[in-house]
Amino acid sequence: MRGPFVSRHGAARSLLAAGCGALPALAFPAPGLWWWAYLALVPWLLLIRSAPGARRAGLDGWSGGLGFMLALHHWLLPSLHVFLLPVAALLGLLWLPWGWLVRALLGGSPSPLRAAAALFAVPSGWLLIEMARSWEGLGGPWGLLGASQWQVPAALRLASVGGVWLVSLLVVAVNTAVVLLVAAPGLRLLGVAGLAACALAAGTAAWGVPVPRENGTVRVGLVQPGVFDGPDGPELRLARAESLTRSLAGQRVDLVVWGESGVGADPTGDPVLTARLAALSRAVGAPLLVNVDARGADRPGIYKSAVLVGPKGLTGDRYDKMRLVPFGEYIPARPLLGWVTSAGRAAAEDRRRGSEPVVMTLPAREAGASPLRVGPLVCFESAFPDMSRRLARDGAGLLVVQSSTSTFQDSWAPAQHASLAALRAAETGRPVVHATLTGISAAYGPDGRLVGPVLGTHASAAVVRELPLSRTTTAYVRWGDWPLYGALAVVGVVCAAEGAGAFRTPGPVPRGRRARTVRGSGARRGR
Repeated sequence: MRGPFVSRHGAARSLLAAGCGALPALAFPAPGLWWWAYLALVPWLLLIRSAPGARRAGLDGWSGGLGFMLALHHWLLPSLHVFLLPVAALLGLLWLPWGWLVRALLGGSPSPLRAAAALFAVPSGWLLIEMARSWEGLGGPWGLLGASQWQVPAALRLASVGGVWLVSLLVVAVNTAVVLLVAAPGLRLLGVAGLAACALAAGTAAWGVPVPRENGTVRVGLVQPGVFDGPDGPELRLARAESLTRSLAGQRVDLVVWGESGVGADPTGDPVLTARLAALSRAVGAPLLVNVDARGADRPGIYKSAVLVGPKGLTGDRYDKMRLVPFGEYIPARPLLGWVTSAGRAAAEDRRRGSEPVVMTLPAREAGASPLRVGPLVCFESAFPDMSRRLARDGAGLLVVQSSTSTFQDSWAPAQHASLAALRAAETGRPVVHATLTGISAAYGPDGRLVGPVLGTHASAAVVRELPLSRTTTAYVRWGDWPLYGALAVVGVVCAAEGAGAFRTPGPVPRGRRARTVRGSGARRGR
């Protein structure tokens, strides 16, 4: 009976680990319990440290990673159906070595040196997982733990120094310090020191890192037509977007932005459509940045493109989306996995990729004024910190995200997606507008704070947001993803030290064996 009992116990423990791994998802929108992120990993860490061996610790890490991925991406079920489970299981494997690391440093009764190393290595190991799953082919950097802090001013200042990566490090470090407090009575002073160091880092960021210096403003119109289903949906949506855009006339806007896939034909080969869009630009007195999801009129394949339209027609500025959503916009290894299109909402035809980022220049509204440069991103791309950083380094003064999450309209996805723009704004020191077809549309200042109320998923409206501009170069724009390199170095040093035996506790000195004597010997007689 021992075998079945052990098997059932192992399965129950794996389910418990999956449940613990799912807890951090509550810190993200839509629940938005940002404070929970600083405690959410504690149950999972406690479970891993109690593992009887490295194999079980790895399984606890894997199971928890699976639970985290399922909870964070549960809204993908309409698209992936049952395939979400194997995808989450594959991504969960990234946490398997993290489980080994946690047990190696926090398991049993850790020495002060081992516990101190855990305060650095456990967060660093988590960060390397985030780096690995940020690869586009693994789904991209959606749900980085630091992104749950998008409403916290101190976290936004921290992001301006080291990107969302530095925020993730801080959050995991707090969880690790709490584990030392509750599970290692002899190391509570070290846990308190860890929490104090985290508080000092957050406080230094909040009061010591200045917000970007404002340098003028820009007025941007956001057009959100709303949900239009059925075979006539695209044309009805276009007509509604035209009507909403015309309502912005006389409001002195500098740019009008439409959401992703707002135009279903390529205006390059459609003079009538181009004329309609140009007429809108003349009516509002500003260029339109629309988004085209259509087969190219002058090239093969389907592209998702941000296209700038002025009062005289197409300006020639066009950005083609570079990073595509796996399964949603292309099927990886289609000859092998193409059959998934029959079981979900996967892409029937692969979209084509753009080749390079583009910074567009808007016409100056006044003589002698510097023209505003705009860096467009399309949907999923706003999750990638390096893309917005590249646009800021290339001279963009305003970042624009064109998105559509209508497939996941009543899920957590729209709120999660809109929140990412706050991090991108704080990281780059540039205002960011997030324009969608069906919500949530939002605008953020160069410090990452929300400007004006958002347009929710049930709104069909056009609004104008006046955003402060800034020319400040943030530390993240200047130095990039340095926390990732630091995390890699920390984990490497700790693993090398473990291999060299630096963390081993010396055992007791073996006692010498007592000499045996023969009865009647001289030694015996001398007593």
